[in-house]
This record gives sequence, structure tokens and C-alpha cells, in this order.
Amino acid sequence: MSRSLKKGPYIDPNVTKKIAGKKPSETAAIKTWSRACTISPEMIGFTFGVHNGKDFLQVRVTEEMVGHKLGEFSPTTKFLRHGGKASKEQEKGAAPAPAAVAPAKVK
Repeated sequence: MSRSLKKGPYIDPNVTKKIAGKKPSETAAIKTWSRACTISPEMIGFTFGVHNGKDFLQVRVTEEMVGHKLGEFSPTTKFLRHGGKASKEQEKGAAPAPAAVAPAKVK
């Protein structure tokens, strides 16, 4: 569910305080735990260290990210692989067996 238009987007005041009056080129990564903070146009060019529960992942804000949340770009889980027989065959280097093709009917 999205936030009310009357309230506007949630932008963490601590994050805005850290970027106020600074240029993107003169700052190192800005550490933040605020994954729910909405990216605003003032944040373009800054690099944020977004906490994922274990460490801070570097997120460089671009124009396409405006309106999204900081947490969307810092995954909290590590994808290992999907299971199953086909996955195990690919891991061994063997190509999966081709599917049998039924002959076409001729009238």
C-alpha cells in the first residue's frame, strides 16, 4: 500500500540533513539504516551505504531511481540457486536431455 498523497513521500530527516549543502562529488558514501526513505531529486549523484541487516551496500543514486525506496537497491537475502534436477545437471556441465518431439500428422 502506498503512502497518502496528503502526507507526501517519506524522506528521512537524518538523510536530508546529511546531504544538505553538500555536493555529490565531495562526499564519501553516506551510511543509513533508513531503507524506507524515498529517493528524492536532491539525492541524485550521492552514494549511500544502505544497511541490509549485515553490512552496508553501496547504492549510487541515478535519475531513474527517483520515487523508489533506498531499500529496494540493497537486497537482504543472498540468492544461491534454484533446486531441482535440471539445476543439478547444469551445474555438472551436462546439457539437459532434449524433449521428445511428436511426429506431425499427415492427412
